Amino acid sequence: MVSTVVAIDVGGTGMKCALVDTAGQVLHVERHATHRERGPEAVLDTIGDVAAGLVRTAHDKGLDPKAVGVVVPGVVNEDGGIAVYSSNIGWRDAPLRDLIETRTGLTAALGHDVRAGALAEARIGAGREYDNVLFIPIGTGIASGLAVNGHVRSGAHGAAGEIGHIVIRPGGPQCGCGQFGCVEAIASASAIGRRYGENVTAAEVAARAEAGEAKAQQIWQESVDALADGLLAGIALLDPEIIIIGGGLAEAGGLLLAPLAVALDAKRTFHARPHLVRAALGDEAGCIGAALLALDRLESS
Repeated sequence: MVSTVVAIDVGGTGMKCALVDTAGQVLHVERHATHRERGPEAVLDTIGDVAAGLVRTAHDKGLDPKAVGVVVPGVVNEDGGIAVYSSNIGWRDAPLRDLIETRTGLTAALGHDVRAGALAEARIGAGREYDNVLFIPIGTGIASGLAVNGHVRSGAHGAAGEIGHIVIRPGGPQCGCGQFGCVEAIASASAIGRRYGENVTAAEVAARAEAGEAKAQQIWQESVDALADGLLAGIALLDPEIIIIGGGLAEAGGLLLAPLAVALDAKRTFHARPHLVRAALGDEAGCIGAALLALDRLESS
């Protein structure tokens, strides 16, 4: 039988799930709705159901499931296996690792979704040839994960990497965290669409900017400039060799990365210029990272 791990990446709207063998090959994929509107307890129960279902699927396929890796948004205590807080889902101090182990009977690992994405990009994605990798997915929000020599730093309280909540425009738009002028409040995909109005998405703003529309170009350039200020703070603090941009906004490709590089070069002084590239693993990075966390836990147990 093929030894396998279960990987689950929990988002605000959906869960990306996979069965992955010990060589990192994806053998099976599934998607499930999170249904966060039902409340945090119901979401936790759904995660347990999905994990148990994936274990059954593994057995049905003749596979040998050994461990489960689950990654979630918010503040996460990886060592304690606790989902400390998530504004998107609403849980507080949820003992998620214990719940998964109880529901599946397998060893489980719990991680942060963005840091898991950083782990995957650093080990097998765009950052695999570098020792100091900063991964920044830009979607509904903005966060980051720092990987050093293939291992991700989570900080003293499980909240490392919240680059989206650096205030770069004091007095600017209010952020979901309560502050004003955070990077996330100006440069996230949701903020770009919101600032344009008319129920337009960030992708549509990008397309309109590329087509020459003045309003879209102004909002796009303001967002790029704000993002460059956020990256400059990250560079000053962390000195990465490479910055990997992921998330939905990375789909803009050169329309984002080219002006972002120009803005960053105009702002930096003595700071070394890291490589600036698009993520290689797309929206699968978190799920692949969950599998890597499960494999790491197997090795250490």
